[in-house]
Amino acid sequence: MTGHADAASLQQMAKDHLWMHFSRQSTMEQGVPVIVRGDGHHIWDIEGRRYFDGLSGLFVVNAGHGRRRLAEVAAKQASELAFFPIWSYAHPSAIELADRLADYAPGDLNRVFFSTGGGEAVETAFKLAKYYWKLQGRPTKHKVISRSVAYHGTPQGALAITGIPAMKEMFEPLTPGGFRVPNTNFYRAADVGAPADDLEAFGRWAANRIEEMILFEGPETVAAVFLEPVQNSGGCFPPPPGYFQRVREICDQYDVLLVSDEVICAFGRIGHMFACDAYDYVPDMITCAKAMTSGYSPIGATIVSEKVYEPFSKGSTAFYHGYTFGGHPVSSAVALANLDIFEEEGLNERVRENSPLFRAELEKLLDLPIVGDVRGDGYFFGIELVKDKSTRETFDDDESERLLRGFLSKALYEAGLYCRADDRGDPVIQLAPPLTIGPSEFREIEQILRGVLTEATSHL
Repeated sequence: MTGHADAASLQQMAKDHLWMHFSRQSTMEQGVPVIVRGDGHHIWDIEGRRYFDGLSGLFVVNAGHGRRRLAEVAAKQASELAFFPIWSYAHPSAIELADRLADYAPGDLNRVFFSTGGGEAVETAFKLAKYYWKLQGRPTKHKVISRSVAYHGTPQGALAITGIPAMKEMFEPLTPGGFRVPNTNFYRAADVGAPADDLEAFGRWAANRIEEMILFEGPETVAAVFLEPVQNSGGCFPPPPGYFQRVREICDQYDVLLVSDEVICAFGRIGHMFACDAYDYVPDMITCAKAMTSGYSPIGATIVSEKVYEPFSKGSTAFYHGYTFGGHPVSSAVALANLDIFEEEGLNERVRENSPLFRAELEKLLDLPIVGDVRGDGYFFGIELVKDKSTRETFDDDESERLLRGFLSKALYEAGLYCRADDRGDPVIQLAPPLTIGPSEFREIEQILRGVLTEATSHL
């Protein structure tokens, strides 16, 4: 088969056979958008309509669509060595990529364990944390702490760390040991009895809830804390000043590992290769994936400190864990070329320079009655939608359903903007465009959002 089927045939095949991820299959009755091409920050559907990719696919295509250079690197590697595992053997691409990632990572995070995606990277870190403490002669340290509404992946272990009850209840009982603390949603600080008029005080309060949970559960039972630099789910919660410094202190005090889950935030999303550098903390492990290849081939990694690696480095100890396609030769080669593009084009510097302009453009939307908050960092922003700006009253479940799924998702797409309208938490619109865009595109995004959000008020 050399070409694709026609649009009608594809819709029927999709309806008959394709099980969409995180989607209501009932929507297949009306047909599904079929995306056939990408170039720069635009995507095209099968009908020839063009859209602004305001989410980089799924926080992934950071270097933009249509990078022929990455396709050519993939083809070259596949023609030389399409596959070989890294189970007791190795190949040059995985070795060189591990070296590159260790060079980018802060502190002594020098050891790289490859997987094929973010959920697997988190699963690896969870298993590694439990095994590490057993090797230290402290087998009761097995619990993990994460934040309310945080998403850390779908495997059983990663799902236990995820803080979204509605995504977990149908799969329970889950892997035991996951405990939740408040997140850093300053806009909703008063709702949880936290300091609401002092951002640094709020940050200390939020960090101290981690200490409180460690003490409540008992330090001898807690293995690790999993935190995203900027929490994705709930709508882009950045850390208050000093938050991660206090978290690091707490983890050190109680012998708890700190895992920086950077599946979304790494590789330029916050303007650094690793976002922990943006907020000046050194974790014990980093989990990453998505933009490592800008999505041109799947890969993930768990980057580990020398402290955590040390007990595995000697004798007969082995980490009995791995993935067939972890460190895949094609994916590793593509990742190296993608990171070359980041350096050659100064994408991290571009994000740091332009982020305030992006924020300023989105903050213009605060004049709309439905827009309560604009928050985020880098090229990663959330716009929280409210029923009443003065009281910050949010929408109930039925209203949220009508607003997000009944109107906004479709209306934004039809207006030419692919982004996320989400209610895992309060209703938000999320934006994470390719890192190659600049001020003129920020204005374009703002104009599309303004038109659709203005119309949305009439659908409430």
